[in-house]
Amino acid sequence: MDAQHKLLSSVLCYFLVLFLLSGQQVSVQGHLTSDFRPSKLFVFGDSYADTGNTNKSESAWKHPYGITFPGKPYGRFSDGRVLTDYVAKFIGVKSPIQYRWRKYWISLLRYGMNFAYGGTGAFDSVVYPGPNMTTQIDFFQHLIKKKVFTARDLKSSVCLVSLVGNDYTTYIARNGSAQGWKSFIKALINQLAVNLKRIHGLGVQKIAVTGLQPLGCLPPRTASSTFRKCNATDNSLVSFHNLLLQQAVAKLNNETSGRSSFVILDLYDSFMSVMENKGSIKFENPLKPCCFGISSEYSCGSVDENGAKKYTVCEDPESAFFWDAAHPTQQGWRAVFPALQASLQKLYY
Repeated sequence: MDAQHKLLSSVLCYFLVLFLLSGQQVSVQGHLTSDFRPSKLFVFGDSYADTGNTNKSESAWKHPYGITFPGKPYGRFSDGRVLTDYVAKFIGVKSPIQYRWRKYWISLLRYGMNFAYGGTGAFDSVVYPGPNMTTQIDFFQHLIKKKVFTARDLKSSVCLVSLVGNDYTTYIARNGSAQGWKSFIKALINQLAVNLKRIHGLGVQKIAVTGLQPLGCLPPRTASSTFRKCNATDNSLVSFHNLLLQQAVAKLNNETSGRSSFVILDLYDSFMSVMENKGSIKFENPLKPCCFGISSEYSCGSVDENGAKKYTVCEDPESAFFWDAAHPTQQGWRAVFPALQASLQKLYY
């Protein structure tokens, strides 16, 4: 029992650091052979998918975020493009307009909409007081009722759903017990399945959802080894989540006549492959972040009361896989994405 509580405390420490942090061309155009040609992308979830929905007080709106793309902070939790941008490029549309800015860029509605908010989860989150996934889908349903998007739009669209850990941060922060850990994971996956089914029921036929990334390889957990070694114990906690997700997605596909209406984007294996330098893009030390605070009390983008920087940034973000304590660089996402394309390709059949 003591070991379990110690593990939960360890996970809490790095999760709280992790998600409170809440012009290179993307060359990932898919080679598609089916008749399905999506015209829109709809996005739900958290900071791996958010392209500018959070409040401007968040780190993603502060320097040095966005220094690679678009050249200034613009709400992405990276130096540049994030997962949403790569998925959009793959299916052949522009990255969709953020829900927050929908009234200012009406002409961009033809590419879909991004409802993701960094720091949020399937349930209410302590990381960021933004709309949880259910509320994000409520926003989507409201726009459908207002006929902003038609049934034809939905049928010819793809949906990206990102869920990468904020719910677990919240569970531990609210004194969740070691005994209740697996029950909570089951509840989370059940809620995620409800959300996926609801999106499908609204008319979106093709949905991609992220698996959980190797949390033990994130910078807060590798710092003690000088960013050289992942924490195997932490990574083992991811397995149960991903197993239940696989089962849930298989069930959803069976309920839709066995067609690939739902696919999983395997962030665990794709991240690990890059970290082990198995891909075409190599990183000298893939576990070391490009941008980090000068001490444990600071993070990427931190400044003191006088505006003095309390962080350091590597000379070349392309040399790093991780941008900050939680999120890949644009080059990191570029390295990961080829391993995700096969799953996305299944949506076309």
